[in-house]
Amino acid sequence: MNNLLTDIAGVRVGHAGDMTLASGVTAVVFNQPMVAAMDVRGGGPGTREGALLDLANTVERIDAIALSGGSAFGLEAGGGVQAWLTEQGRGLNVRGAVIPIVPGAICFDLLNGGNKDWGRFAPYRDLGYAAAASAATSFTLGSVGAGLGALTANLKGGLGSASAQTSDGVKVAALVVVNALGTVTVGDGPWFWAAPFEVDGEYGGRGLPETFTPDMLTMRIKGGPAATAVENTTLAVVVTDAALTKTQAKRLAMIAQTGFARAIYPVHAPMDGDVLFAAATGERTIDPLIGLTELGMVAANVVARAIARGVHAAAALPLPGALPAWRDRFGN
Repeated sequence: MNNLLTDIAGVRVGHAGDMTLASGVTAVVFNQPMVAAMDVRGGGPGTREGALLDLANTVERIDAIALSGGSAFGLEAGGGVQAWLTEQGRGLNVRGAVIPIVPGAICFDLLNGGNKDWGRFAPYRDLGYAAAASAATSFTLGSVGAGLGALTANLKGGLGSASAQTSDGVKVAALVVVNALGTVTVGDGPWFWAAPFEVDGEYGGRGLPETFTPDMLTMRIKGGPAATAVENTTLAVVVTDAALTKTQAKRLAMIAQTGFARAIYPVHAPMDGDVLFAAATGERTIDPLIGLTELGMVAANVVARAIARGVHAAAALPLPGALPAWRDRFGN
């Protein structure tokens, strides 16, 4: 296990970004179509093919997931991922017409100082294609892909990943883009809210403060009183090698999203667009009650860890007035 989403066999991840733009795309590509569902908790989401993932609807399996910066402009990234899959002959076959199924979600990074004057067409379709074309089992964390331009209330955001196994050896892993309204750290210190779930010092090993002061619990949000519904989002993809129905994948997504609350303060606000996708390869049978409960519990822990890892690995944007990275303030 490499503590990455790609610890689940059949999953690849690719990034594409533009530092001048200060934005990018991450593509999660599945070697075979996977059962998937989605859970939305934030008050300002931006999604592609979200209705398709509703339990009442017919299609159960997807070919890839596109995560992008750029707010609503970034929804075009899914078209780029779809174009690459089309070239590979991948997709749902409807009487000879092959249609790649690519849900996606976006985060708002339009005010991070990058040059967003892109002319008539936004660059996200091409970035989506490049991200899918570069997808591999090894990938970078931090200020890359959809996390390139991500920010939190007090520090540079980024892209993180983590993995674990249940007591029965069922694998689950997460990839998260952290562009949160709130903070991932406690007060003005180096401690991560997700500290209780840390494994092997993966985000600095600082633990939690000895005591919590009222100042540490004061609300710190991006934009302060001027915060709006479209400025913030945390996006996550959770994948397991368990055999799940679409309904069970939805339950996994719901439980796993509690990991957001373990790592971000505050979270799921009217100003957030928090979205989590859950997908399953179908390799291992699990008990539908106790087994799914444990899987969700471990998935939530993995999501919390991935959030902290994303901020811990991030690098500040090389732009005037840019927020510092965790490492700038607290070292390694």
